[in-house]
Amino acid sequence: MEENLFPKNFFYRHSKLVAPDLIGCYLIKNNNKKDQVKGIIVETEAYSEEEEACHGYRKITESNKSLFGKPGTFYIYKSYGIHHCLNIVTDKENFASGVLIRAVFITKENERLASGPGLVTKAFGIDISFNSVEVINNNSLRISQRDSIPEQKDLIQTTRIGISKAKNIKWRWYLKNSRSVSKRVKGDRTPKSNNQLS
Repeated sequence: MEENLFPKNFFYRHSKLVAPDLIGCYLIKNNNKKDQVKGIIVETEAYSEEEEACHGYRKITESNKSLFGKPGTFYIYKSYGIHHCLNIVTDKENFASGVLIRAVFITKENERLASGPGLVTKAFGIDISFNSVEVINNNSLRISQRDSIPEQKDLIQTTRIGISKAKNIKWRWYLKNSRSVSKRVKGDRTPKSNNQLS
């Protein structure tokens, strides 16, 4: 099956523009020729060195240097030294900007299997070895363009989770009709069944 390719400059934009555009895209991991894990991205968060919650806010270090790298590459880090988190580098080189993949819906699996950043990397078998790998030009872990584009009414835009600084910035997006979202905003009820863009 031929996959939809991203426009050339898709990742060369600010993280707050890329993050909602990744909703509905496919995250694909090939373990071997017959074993593939594939899911629909249903929740993302944007980060940028302009705000304090970003890993690159203060300076470039050995652990965050991939976030300052080429747009369209993966930035993998360990949260609290336990869970790996999957991010996509965006905007421009030497500028920390990235999108965290917070939740993914995997067809024919428990709908909560990848409903959080640590659960995403666990379900897909993602570790630090994918750090700095290009998003589209590899055969192991990649992201494929979405088949259909969600309308504005299908997305919820709200504040980010699990941060102590810049908490009021609304740089988290999720697919309203998904039961795989990590955390819903107050008053947004969980839908009775998953209605994914696929």
